[in-house]
Amino acid sequence: MEIYKDYLNLIKDAVKKDSSSQSESKHFFSKADRINDLITLNSRYSDYQIAPSLSKLAGTLHKDLDFNQKLGLHPSFKQLKSNGKTEEHYIVSVFIDIKGSTNLFKRFDKETIHVIVEAILKAGIHTALIFNGYVHRLQGDGMFLYFGGKEIDKKSAVNQALQMVSVYSYFIQNDLKEYFKSKGIEGIFVRSGIDLGKDEDVLWAKSGIGEISEVTTCSLHTSLASKMQSHAKSNGVVVGDFVVDEIEIEELFNPVCKRTRNDNDRYIFQIPEKQFRYTQYDFDWEKFLKRQRFIALDRFGLPVLKFQDKTLEHKELLEPIARESKPYFSNEK
Repeated sequence: MEIYKDYLNLIKDAVKKDSSSQSESKHFFSKADRINDLITLNSRYSDYQIAPSLSKLAGTLHKDLDFNQKLGLHPSFKQLKSNGKTEEHYIVSVFIDIKGSTNLFKRFDKETIHVIVEAILKAGIHTALIFNGYVHRLQGDGMFLYFGGKEIDKKSAVNQALQMVSVYSYFIQNDLKEYFKSKGIEGIFVRSGIDLGKDEDVLWAKSGIGEISEVTTCSLHTSLASKMQSHAKSNGVVVGDFVVDEIEIEELFNPVCKRTRNDNDRYIFQIPEKQFRYTQYDFDWEKFLKRQRFIALDRFGLPVLKFQDKTLEHKELLEPIARESKPYFSNEK
């Protein structure tokens, strides 16, 4: 897919300006040059703008992005920061961790690495916003996201979380991996964990003091999403039982123990005395991605964005213009 082309180009431009290229270009990069490069590259797209290539996906899905989010302040529960109350409400927790980024220090200077990591994070943040995700926290080169809230049902929230992670994982596994491989850098990948906590299993509350605080969840399933991420394979996604229950397409999920051939990996969490055993599953995000209505397959069976112009969905808007171009317009179905 070409939707991350601009983010990848930003990374490529950063690499071209890296100090390691001095011997090739015979151009001396002073400290001031590097700082100016950093500012220029990081400001290529404003804080309230997604790159044009990814905006095609937003346009296809007819999404207006909410750039006014604040870390640690989910809009459905932000009032809890000031009123001191708690609330039970479902949420889908998503942990995405980018692995192997420390390998970049073997090749590039810190200014270049900063631009690379920022481009990867921005691509993830923008993708999350397109699928109605809320960015709760940034952790180094990883992200903790929530999907869902008071205006959306559980099934839709789960589906959007899976869509976001699938699209983003494709970028990391293919576009990003191939470019870094061409530069002799191996081992850059992403691992993700996703779980659904139901109303009775999630407590929203303020955590911390004053402005040194956030509105967050106390939930087994938030904790399990983080733990599942660590059980995923390279560019893999692991999800919990409750996620599988909402999707109900068995061929997309396999117990992790089937991959590891270790039955101890079947359950991510157990309370034997309560007969509670919670299974973790490998999620086939590639198969899921190819099923999405906004995705088509090219002649090689690879996913491509199925671009839809919003105006084409409203024939009545085109009718006055088309009538002037007979016989190309017809009311016949």
